Amino acid sequence: MMIKSHNFYFKKILFLKKFNKKLFKKIGEKMLLTKEEQEMLKGKYGNAVKKSMEILVALGEIYGAEKLIRVSSVQVAGVSYDNLGESGLEYLSNLSKDGRVKVLTTLNPAGMDLENYEALGISEDFAIKQKMVIDSFAKMGVITTCTCTPYLIGNTPNFNQHIAWSESSAVAYANSVLGARTNREGGPSALASALTGRTPLYGLHLDENRIAKIKIIVKTQIKGTQNFGALGKVIGEKIKSTPCYIIGINEASMEELKSFSASIATYGGAGIFHMENITPNKTVIPLEELIVTKKEIEKALNEMNMGDCEVDFVSVGCPHASIAEIAKLADLLNGKKVKKEFWITTARPTKKIADMSGYSKIIETAGAKFASDTCCVVAPIKGRFKCLATDSAKGCYYAYSKNQSKIKIMSVENLVKEACKEPSVVK
Repeated sequence: MMIKSHNFYFKKILFLKKFNKKLFKKIGEKMLLTKEEQEMLKGKYGNAVKKSMEILVALGEIYGAEKLIRVSSVQVAGVSYDNLGESGLEYLSNLSKDGRVKVLTTLNPAGMDLENYEALGISEDFAIKQKMVIDSFAKMGVITTCTCTPYLIGNTPNFNQHIAWSESSAVAYANSVLGARTNREGGPSALASALTGRTPLYGLHLDENRIAKIKIIVKTQIKGTQNFGALGKVIGEKIKSTPCYIIGINEASMEELKSFSASIATYGGAGIFHMENITPNKTVIPLEELIVTKKEIEKALNEMNMGDCEVDFVSVGCPHASIAEIAKLADLLNGKKVKKEFWITTARPTKKIADMSGYSKIIETAGAKFASDTCCVVAPIKGRFKCLATDSAKGCYYAYSKNQSKIKIMSVENLVKEACKEPSVVK
């Protein structure tokens, strides 16, 4: 789960540093390393590469990988200073002294909009630290586009390409919808892959671990990002991280698959799923069956709707909004005025397209705000809002578990209606 990954992100690094001599004394003896990889491990290519190889080889030996393989792209999580803290910043700063990425590398969302943080209520003290984090990544050659949907902004791997991505929804989407191959990397291992161009050959890089073990029969119509999120919640809670083969979905848009990927990863930890006639991977259809009913979808939606709260925060874009979602919001908000805090979180390149298309002007004239580079999961907003309304099942999970906010899930159309309502007057 993402919160666990972030909480332990740099605790793991500190553990590795503390027990460095013991842990890495015999490193590389179990795995087959090329001459170049052996030289990386011995420090020929600098300290950052050496430390990265130590992490990757130790990880590979833990999971029984026979070798390292080359990756074509990387996506690094653990970017928000809210999650990293001073130890994380120090680690990145040290790596940036001689570390340079070997492959296309982008970042997960940061803790703030890097250009417009003041308008979103982010303090200058936090902004200074967050900019230092981004500067360290930039120094290493990372493209500092901070997004949980790298596949929408140019970091888009081809079918069967090996990659090293971190963010849970992006991992599920890449493996399932794009047919690429990646494990759910922690921030340190993903960055290590970026600095070496390698990852251990184990887990979802191997054919046998990508085969569905359970067939899911969906016996109700699923439409809309909120309902695909509810479906991911139901399935995720049923099967956890087991690969599944889903039948009964007649069609799904990219935005709906994005929502589903986020939800099944959040509520179950799945790194791959197969959806009949929709996703590209070929798999043996399993004999074990589970049924998902309309009643279960309604129950999931009810669990994400706390009726005893008044919405004071509306958010769309978890995972980050596509240009199609922004266009829809512009149409819905045209000529209206929002009365509540309303964020559209998206990648900065997507926001620039929205600017060029005229969508941003309509949305901002209505009073809604863009929050590029960040999202409501990783921004330091705990305590600021009492009740979040969103179309994202993942957003609901983290608003409640991380920020202790009450939640409501609804369609994008109803979110706009909610945002335009006058807040109740407290007597």
